[in-house]
Amino acid sequence: MKRFLQILIFLLIPLTIFGKVDETLKRYVKVGELQSHFSAYGSERAWNNTYYEGMIWPADYLYQDNAVIKRSWMACKNFTDKDDHDWGHFGLYIALADVGNSIYPTQLYQIAKFMPPTVYVDGVDINSFYNAEIDSVDPSIEADRMIVNEINTSMGLTMERRVYAFSQQYHDNYFIKVYTLTNTGNTDWDDEIELTADLDDVIIGWGTRYSVSREAGILLDGQQKWGKNTWVTIRGEDYADNFLTPITEDDPSPEWLRSVFSWYGQSAVVFQINTVGGANYQGNNRLTAPHHAGTAILHVDNGWNDPTDNVGQPLFLGWHAGDTYPGLGNLSESDEPAMYQLYEMLSGSPHLGLGGAERIDEVIMGDPTSETYLKHNQKPFDVHNDPGGMNTMITYGPFDIPHNESIVIVEVEGINGLDRLMCETIGLEWKDGDAPYTLPNGAETNDKDIYKNAWVFTGKDSILKTFGRAYRNYSSDFQIPEPPEPPTLFDVQSGGDRIFLSWEPSPSEYESNFSGYEIWRAPGKSDTVYTKVYDGPGGVYSYDDMSAKRGISYYYYIQSITDGSSNNQANLNPIGPLKSGKFYTRTSKPAYLRRQSGDKLNSIRVVPNPYHIAAQNMQYTGEKDKIMFLNIPGQCEIRVYTERGDMIHRIEHDDGSGDEAWNLITSARQVIAPGIYLVHIVVTEDLRSETGDIIMKKGDSTIKKFAVIR
Repeated sequence: MKRFLQILIFLLIPLTIFGKVDETLKRYVKVGELQSHFSAYGSERAWNNTYYEGMIWPADYLYQDNAVIKRSWMACKNFTDKDDHDWGHFGLYIALADVGNSIYPTQLYQIAKFMPPTVYVDGVDINSFYNAEIDSVDPSIEADRMIVNEINTSMGLTMERRVYAFSQQYHDNYFIKVYTLTNTGNTDWDDEIELTADLDDVIIGWGTRYSVSREAGILLDGQQKWGKNTWVTIRGEDYADNFLTPITEDDPSPEWLRSVFSWYGQSAVVFQINTVGGANYQGNNRLTAPHHAGTAILHVDNGWNDPTDNVGQPLFLGWHAGDTYPGLGNLSESDEPAMYQLYEMLSGSPHLGLGGAERIDEVIMGDPTSETYLKHNQKPFDVHNDPGGMNTMITYGPFDIPHNESIVIVEVEGINGLDRLMCETIGLEWKDGDAPYTLPNGAETNDKDIYKNAWVFTGKDSILKTFGRAYRNYSSDFQIPEPPEPPTLFDVQSGGDRIFLSWEPSPSEYESNFSGYEIWRAPGKSDTVYTKVYDGPGGVYSYDDMSAKRGISYYYYIQSITDGSSNNQANLNPIGPLKSGKFYTRTSKPAYLRRQSGDKLNSIRVVPNPYHIAAQNMQYTGEKDKIMFLNIPGQCEIRVYTERGDMIHRIEHDDGSGDEAWNLITSARQVIAPGIYLVHIVVTEDLRSETGDIIMKKGDSTIKKFAVIR
C-alpha cells in the first residue's frame, strides 16, 4: 500500500491554533453513529470532571460513552538530547501533565467537507454550538470531517495525526487515524531545530481502555465506568498469511485483520447474575453493554524509505493492565532506569510483575464455541488484578528514522455490537423467557446465560465487519460512494393544530441520482425509536405534521436520499440508496402542539391531576415526571407552592401560547415529594380580544391545586 495520499488544502484557520496550542483544546466530531472528541496534546483522557466522555456509540441514545483513557508513549535507544546528555534509552509519555515538559502541542483544527445545515426549532438555532467546532470548509477532502493534530516532543520526533470521520451509513461507526512520525529535531514550541541526529530503534505505542459502556457502569456496579470488568480479544496473528485475501460483503468479517478490541465481562462485585452484555437486571432487563470497541491496523510503513505495508507489524498486539506502567519522573538523568523499563514494556515484556512473556486474552476460557467460553463467568479482574482494568495494547517499531524522514502508521478505531431492539428483545427473553432458547446459529440451549452471551458475542463479528469496511475504504484511497448532502436548512415550528416543517434544498438535489427527502419523528424524547412520517421528491420543501398529538413533545430529523444508482457495486459496502447523516439535522429541542392563549382563568387545568408515578407513561409517552399547565394566559407567571405555603418553583411564561410544561423539579433542582401543591398563576400583561377589549388585566390571578402520588 502506498504512503498515505497527501492533500493540498487551502485553510482559513484562526492563527490561535498554530504555533503553541492550549493543551486543553478539543475538537468534537458529531456526524455519525460514532461521536467523540480529540485533544490538542495528542492523546485522550475521557474524564471531564463529571464522567468519562467520548467514543459515543450508538449516538442515538443517552449514556453510550465508551472512552476512558488512552496512554501513549514514545521511546528510542542511543539518544543525545539538546543538552548533550547521552541516553542509552530515552522515553516520554504523551499526557496532559507532560505538556511543556516533554510534549508541545502545535496544531489542532477540524475541516468539514461542507458547512452543516442550520437547524431551527421554534426560532432557536440548535446547531450553532457544534458548528463552532469547525475551523474551515474544504469540499476536496475525502472524508466528511478531518481533524489535524500535531505535537513536537523532547525526542525531536514530531507526531501528526489526521482523523477521518464519515457520515455514510455503512461507514459512520469508525475513525481512520493516520499517524506521521517525523524526525524534525524540534524539541519545543518554536521553529528552531535543536537536534539533527538520526533516531535509533524508535518504538511508539498506546494502551487504550474502554468502559463499554457508561450506561453499564451507571446501572450495574459503578466500577465499569472506568473499565474494570473489560475483557480484551486479539485477532490477526495470521495477518501475514492472509493480507492479500479480498474482503467482500459476502464475507465481511475477516478474522485475520490485525485488531484488538474490548467488551464487558463478569463484574468483580456483582455476583447474583452473569453480567456479560450488562443486562439491566434491576430495571427493564435491556442489555446495556453490547459494545465491542477497539482498533485495527490498516498500514505500517516498512521503513522511512519503504512505504509499503509491513505485514510483520505491530511489534506487540494484546492487552496490558490498566494502571501498570513505569513512571518517568521529570526526565532527569536519574530517570534512565525507568526509560529502560518503558522501552522493555513497549517491546512486549510485561511490566511490574504481570508474569509471563505471553499476555493472554479471554481465550483462557477455552474454545469460543465451548459452553465454558459461552458461559464466560470468570472475572477479568482475576486475570489482571489491576483496579484500573484491562487496556488494549499496540506498539510499533523499532524504526530507525533519519533527520527529516518519516514513518506512517494507519489505524481504525471503531465500535459495533447488537442494536437497541435486539438488546431489548434478548434481555427480556433472558429474564422472563422459557427454555429452550435459540442461539444465533439456530441451535438451542437450556442455559439462559449461554443464550444471552452467544448473542452478545456476535459483536465480535460486527466489529470485524466495521474494521473490514474501514480497511477497504482506506485501501481504495477513500473512494466509498458518497451520500447526498443534507438540506442546508431545516426549520421546525410548533403550531396550534400542527407542527410546521420546512427546509431548503440539498446541494445534491440537482445530481442525477437524487431521489428525495425523508422526515423521521420521535415522541417524548430524542433518544428513542424514530418513525418515518414523510417521504417526498425533490422540489418540495415543506410538510405539515398533522398527526402530532397535543401535550406530547416531538423530535425530528430530515435526510436526503439517493436512488442507489451510484452505489451499485458491493466492493466497498452494501448496494442501494444512500442517505445523508441524520445527525446533521436531528433536533435536540422539542416541538409540540401549542394551544391558543387561554381567555378565562377558571378554564386553566393541571394535567395529569393527580400525577401518579405508576402511570407516568400513560399521559405523556417517554417524558418522565411531566405535567402541563393548560389554557393559561399567553403572558403570565406560574408559582408553585407546597400546601404549607413554601414557594418551590417559578416559571415565566411569555411565549403567547396557552401551554406550559414542568418536569416536577424545583428551582433548587430537587424532585418534588408526594403531596398536595398549589399553583398561583398571575397575568403579567393585559390580554385583549381581536376588537381591543381587555379580556384579562395584568395582575389578575387564580389558584389551582394538584396532587403528586409516588
